[in-house]
Amino acid sequence: MSTKMNPAPSADLDEIYAGALENYLRQADERCLHQAYELGWQAVREGRSILEMIELNRKALTKILQASGEGTAVMEATTAFFKEAMSPYEMTNRLFGKATAVLENVDQALEDEAQRIAHLLNDEVGQLFPAVHMRLEDISRSLPARARERLEEVRQVLDQIEDRLAHKLRPPALQDHCLVAALENLAVVVSRRSGLRVTVERGEVQRLPPKIETALYRVVQEALKNASKHARANSVQVRLRCASACAHCSVEDDGIGFDQETVSSGKIRSGLGLLGIRERLQVLGGSLEIQSAPGQGARLNVRVPLEN
Repeated sequence: MSTKMNPAPSADLDEIYAGALENYLRQADERCLHQAYELGWQAVREGRSILEMIELNRKALTKILQASGEGTAVMEATTAFFKEAMSPYEMTNRLFGKATAVLENVDQALEDEAQRIAHLLNDEVGQLFPAVHMRLEDISRSLPARARERLEEVRQVLDQIEDRLAHKLRPPALQDHCLVAALENLAVVVSRRSGLRVTVERGEVQRLPPKIETALYRVVQEALKNASKHARANSVQVRLRCASACAHCSVEDDGIGFDQETVSSGKIRSGLGLLGIRERLQVLGGSLEIQSAPGQGARLNVRVPLEN
């Protein structure tokens, strides 16, 4: 999917803004305020920051004050003009806040639906696994050695399915215990399945809000999957701590690493699952920092504020 880039800020906007402000100071009519509003949207489209707009307004005001010699009246009128130019920024911020709230609700709805499905699978389908294992055990006693080996392969597949139901869709430790216990349980499952040596270190960590615990669990889960499938790592270290009103989590592997510029360009982003990690964190106001280089492993640093 292509990304539409913002056009480069134009120097013409500075001159147009100064001229429109000067016209407003002479005429003080609605047409001039409407032009301020349109100039505000032009600045938004050009990607200008609020600080850049403040500086633009300061330059225009300084120029006009030096020419006019009038103080208070010019300041008051300029403030009114500048407020109108800032209206698009206020609207954009409000829309962004609403969009973030919608994304958070969608993310929570998806998580709730995943847990509902997991409950159904665990409560209904999960009860069948012991019966299936017992039946396979009975059958294996009357089979020759070669057939028992093939049957054992079937049982291993069933074990994998059972693990996915128990640990991927609904991490039980997050329901009954804390995030650390859930991550330790995940480390055991990943180590057994992939051969990775996964260790979990914790600092001072209290029980976190459910949304944050779920998000961090999914982030670590995705990072471990990447380490086992793509990084060719032998060991992974997960660290979790809380400090400065934020939850901090890092996942570091000793794999083959990757070129960060290649990842940033989007060429292998889907393979590493970084897009999903960033989106999940963005909803919570969190951030993701990636440190890697070819042959030097990779480290993911995650920070999530405990209060949005």
